[in-house]
Amino acid sequence: MDRGTLTEAAMTGALGSVFGFVATDWFGFGFVGAVVAGANGLAGGWSGIYDWIRPSGWVSFLADSTWGLVGTALGLLLGAANLLRSDRDYVGDLSTRAGRHVFVGGLGLRRGFALTQGNVVSNAGGSLGLRGESRSVTNRRRFVVEHEGLHVFQNRLFGPAFQILYGAWLVGAGLIGLMVAAFSRSERLAIIETFAYYNNPFEYWAYRNNKYWPPKDAVKRFAWPPSKMTYTSAGEDRDT
Repeated sequence: MDRGTLTEAAMTGALGSVFGFVATDWFGFGFVGAVVAGANGLAGGWSGIYDWIRPSGWVSFLADSTWGLVGTALGLLLGAANLLRSDRDYVGDLSTRAGRHVFVGGLGLRRGFALTQGNVVSNAGGSLGLRGESRSVTNRRRFVVEHEGLHVFQNRLFGPAFQILYGAWLVGAGLIGLMVAAFSRSERLAIIETFAYYNNPFEYWAYRNNKYWPPKDAVKRFAWPPSKMTYTSAGEDRDT
């Protein structure tokens, strides 16, 4: 490992700790905030995910170290879990100076679904992968940038409200979907998933950002009103 990488990791780790302590000390969690933000700084500096030349890189680092600390902590746990997996396959060209850590494989909640927490995108390749020059891989890489990248941005923008609102919608809309599905003779699980997951405003925003709406697995009659955008093979795999 070169000296520049070690220096960046040390500096971002130290600066992150300061930001994390200041942001959480008012609530009595200064030590925890310092540890989480410091660890994120070390990992981010070691991998070089922050673009220090652009203002957006500094804003991303500041958000990850303060307002977005809940998601950052979840991302650190996800990243740590991936380090124990042989299928993780870190993608440097989608991570370096891009403000995120991208793993082709790693931990996922469901086959074909990427899992994004904080600035960590796990199982990003789904069943398509992120290596090679085929059209499906190119589309999948675009999906990671436009959809999963937006989830990283959402965590930085909304902070702890992101996790709270996402979870509240998942439960509340899921219950509504369950009641609607009870009156249906088919597609019951898909109906529940459409209400709880696909219609989640954060997911709707991300799918629309990738120009993949309505997703092919959503029950169209219960999905948000579709725009002129239609799904393509790029969205063959899904995410959370």
